[in-house]
Amino acid sequence: MTARIAASLPVPTADALAGSAALSRDIAARIEAAGGWIGFDRFMDLALYSPAQGYYAGGAHKFGAGGDFITAPELGSTFAQTLAAQAAQLLALTSPQIVEVGAGSGQLAADLLLELARRDQLPKCYGILEVSGELCARQHETLGKRAPHLLPRVRWLDHLPEHFDGLVLANEVLDAMPAHLVSWNGATIAERGVAVKDGQFIWSDRPANGRLLERARVLAAECAIAPGYLSEIALLAPAWVAQWAAILGHGALLLIDYGFPRREYYHPQRDAGTLMCHYRHHAHGEPFYLPGLQDITVHVDFTAIVEAGCAAGLDLLGYTTQSNFLFNCGLTEILARTPASDPMRYLPLANAAQKLVSPAEMGELFKVIALGKGISEPLLGFVNGDRSAAL
Repeated sequence: MTARIAASLPVPTADALAGSAALSRDIAARIEAAGGWIGFDRFMDLALYSPAQGYYAGGAHKFGAGGDFITAPELGSTFAQTLAAQAAQLLALTSPQIVEVGAGSGQLAADLLLELARRDQLPKCYGILEVSGELCARQHETLGKRAPHLLPRVRWLDHLPEHFDGLVLANEVLDAMPAHLVSWNGATIAERGVAVKDGQFIWSDRPANGRLLERARVLAAECAIAPGYLSEIALLAPAWVAQWAAILGHGALLLIDYGFPRREYYHPQRDAGTLMCHYRHHAHGEPFYLPGLQDITVHVDFTAIVEAGCAAGLDLLGYTTQSNFLFNCGLTEILARTPASDPMRYLPLANAAQKLVSPAEMGELFKVIALGKGISEPLLGFVNGDRSAAL
């Protein structure tokens, strides 16, 4: 971490610094036990998900204006109210059950349930699959305040169900799944990992092998990757989608995240990858800075997600930008519920909607993809602007 970048970021509290130092010592000990090197995917996993000290397991405020980043549900209820139209259609086509994976603060769950109740299309059960006990507590608190009468419908899950019919919803989940870093150098393909030198984490490359090497070779040929190219290969996210394919009976995965189809992901101009860290609304590219106190993400290769899902028996039901999806689901009608003549109420909603759909904000970078089983009817969110052919 350069002094220049560190100086531009807010200073953590003493307690936060102590927690990060403890996690850093633990990661360093694991690197030593592994022979002096771990892949970046392992480092990312430890930094984000180590019990008690990892970013998503710790107690730091992560979402919204007081956290490190703002997700679509944190902008207000408009996102969930619009999403509810697609959720309602899928519940009617499959089974009245929802599982939300990685529910963050619980804001999306609360707003979505309230809107489905308004539509008289409530699910019988709303499951939340969450790895963080601290976030489970926050979600329970949010739902208890926002929708206490609907709380009995909510169940917290600590593992994937054996079988599920209905809607599986994941907003900004795939980007936080650990990914490998790979460097292509002509005939040599290296996995970029992490070592320790003089008490500091450093980058260290080793020859790639196994499934990672195989995947890297395929990408090099398919995308004409030139020597000197560095990027990510996510093996976990596609495997997770394939795992859901074995669980789903009659239902759909609705995944919302930022990323690209493969040829855009591995575009020649994107030769440094997509790895990004978020700390107190500052974005930077230094994952070794204060482990446990910042988010670490990579963009999603949506082509890999489709390939894994379809190979495992899922059907591609639609793929489009978040902007197209929300307009298809009735964003304009949702905004029209609040009269523009009431600027105190209308302007915050309009400003939030602008961030959700603007190409310069979330509208173009964020994509929505649906994969499912037993669904033949066109889905509402993809009736216009479906970009499935780009995958």
